[in-house]
Amino acid sequence: MTGTATGRRERKKAQTRQALTDAAVRLFTERGFDDVGVREVAEAADVSLSTLFKHFPSKEALVFDLDADMESALVAAVRDRAPGQSVLHALRDHMVRTRTAVRTDDPTFVLVESTPALRDYARRMWSRHEGTLAAVLAEATGLAPEDPAVAGLARFALEAPGIARAAEDPARTMRDLFTLLEHGWAATPLAGDRRPAGLSAGRATIRA
Repeated sequence: MTGTATGRRERKKAQTRQALTDAAVRLFTERGFDDVGVREVAEAADVSLSTLFKHFPSKEALVFDLDADMESALVAAVRDRAPGQSVLHALRDHMVRTRTAVRTDDPTFVLVESTPALRDYARRMWSRHEGTLAAVLAEATGLAPEDPAVAGLARFALEAPGIARAAEDPARTMRDLFTLLEHGWAATPLAGDRRPAGLSAGRATIRA
């Protein structure tokens, strides 16, 4: 197959996916997620039901077309970070840039936030990136993939956007959360001198 034919096919696939996503968001917004079936979405996008399922494995997935791109961006944020920049700071900057600028009047954002099934699905989909992120962190730092420092940073970094999103200033909150990851509880105003004797601040620090 020539490059031109391949490019045409990929564009057609992208157009079909976009048409399905647009139809789904419109119908779900107008009538509610639970009251719209996938067959109706397919008909609205002028494709067959089998074509819909070739592109999206479930009804919830229709709203989240960029999941693979998000994972690729997380990997790139670590691998392609600036010389001398730590993986922690690279992740922080990426999260601030991509996860705190969501417009609260965006139809998709409003739909997800008002639909428990979609909120739960979004959280599960975002958490799926934990293994991939832990692997690239291990690669970047030289730590073993099973090292608690790697697994912990991957999990906590992915949890941060959910906390920041509910804050009055999401970007600032995201930075504060990564400061907590970097320096630990002792760096917070609440720490004081109340840490029990014998409680260590942790074993591993990721600085790569």
